[in-house]
Amino acid sequence: MKLSDKFIRTLPKVLLHDHLDGGVRPQTIIELANDSGYNKLPTKDAGDLAQWFHRGAQRGSLPLYLEGFAHTCGVMQTEEALERVAYEMMEDMRDDGVVYVETRFAPVFHTDNGMHWDEVVNAVLKGLERGKRDFGVEYGLIICAMRNMHLSQEMAELAVDYRERGVVAFDLAGEEGGFPPKKHVDAFHYIQRENFNITIHAGEAFGKESIWQAIQWCGAHRIGHATRLIEDIGLDKKDPTKIVKMGYLAQYILDKRIPLEICLTSNVDTGAVKSLEEHPFGILYRYKFRVTLNTDDRLMSDTTMTKELGIAHRVFKLGLDELEKITINSMKSAFIPYNRRIRIIYDVIKPGYAKARKALSRKRA
Repeated sequence: MKLSDKFIRTLPKVLLHDHLDGGVRPQTIIELANDSGYNKLPTKDAGDLAQWFHRGAQRGSLPLYLEGFAHTCGVMQTEEALERVAYEMMEDMRDDGVVYVETRFAPVFHTDNGMHWDEVVNAVLKGLERGKRDFGVEYGLIICAMRNMHLSQEMAELAVDYRERGVVAFDLAGEEGGFPPKKHVDAFHYIQRENFNITIHAGEAFGKESIWQAIQWCGAHRIGHATRLIEDIGLDKKDPTKIVKMGYLAQYILDKRIPLEICLTSNVDTGAVKSLEEHPFGILYRYKFRVTLNTDDRLMSDTTMTKELGIAHRVFKLGLDELEKITINSMKSAFIPYNRRIRIIYDVIKPGYAKARKALSRKRA
C-alpha cells in the first residue's frame, strides 16, 4: 500500500546524522544576520535564500556543497544565536515526527566574536535542553573535529568534558580528499581510552580506504555516509541487485553490525552517487547491513526525515514493517545508554508504529 507523506510524517523517527549548522531556518538566518550586522547573504528573502542554498548544494561536489556553511556559521556567532538555532531545530524535529535526534557541529566555526569553545557548547546544549522540555524530543550532541585542522585532540577532550551534560560522541567531518582519518589517530585513541563514542564521516567523497581507516585505525563505532563501501562488494553483472563477492572490509562491517549513517538526498547532491536509484542503500539493506536513514543537512538538501523515509518507500519499495525495522536499528545504534535506547524503542517507537498500522487498517476497510 502506498504511504503518503502525510502518513509518513506521523511515524516516530530516529535521526543520527544531522548537522546543526546545515539545518537552520532561512528566516532565522536572515534575522540573525540583521541582528549581528552580517552583510554577506545573497538575498534577504527567505524563500529565495532557501533556493540559493539548495541550488548551491546540487553541484555534485562535496567542497561546493560545503560552501553554504560559511553563511550559516557566519550568523551563529553568539550564545543567543546558537541557543535559538538549537531550540528551533528541536521544534522542527517534533513537527517532523522525530522522537530522538543526534545533532552535530564543529565548535571551532563559532568563535569569530571571541566565544570560547565551552561557551559555544553550553549555548547549544541550553537550546537543546529547552527544546526537549518544550517539544518532548530526546537528543544527543556530537562534537565534530575538522579534517583540515589540527585541533582534533582539543575537540576530543571537549567532547569528553561534556559527556555528562548531553554530548554523546566525537566525529571527524569535512572534505575527505587529502585528509585521511589516520592523521587524527591520537584524538581517537584518546576517545577510546575514555570509553567514549566515535562516528566518522567516511566513504562519501573518497573511497573505501577512508572507511577502512575510520574503523581499523580510529575505532569508529558508526560510519557517516559509507556510500563508497560498494567498492568492496562484487555485484552480479547480469543482475546488479545481487552480491556475488564481498571484500573483507564489507564483510567485517556486516559481521560486526557497524551502523551506517545513510543520507540519500545529500549523497546525490554531493555527487557521491549519480541518482537515488543507483544509491547502494538498496543493496546494503537487502543484505542485512545495519543501515540507518538520515538527513545530513536539511537546509542544503531541502530534506526532512519524512522525505528520506518517503524516498526509501517509493524508490526502494520499503513498506511500513521495513521502515519500522530501520527506525529501531537507528535507535539501537544511538550513542545514549542502553536503558534509554530500549525505553524509547518499547515506549515510543513500537507503540507509534502499532498506532500507524491500525490507522492503515481503518483506511483499507
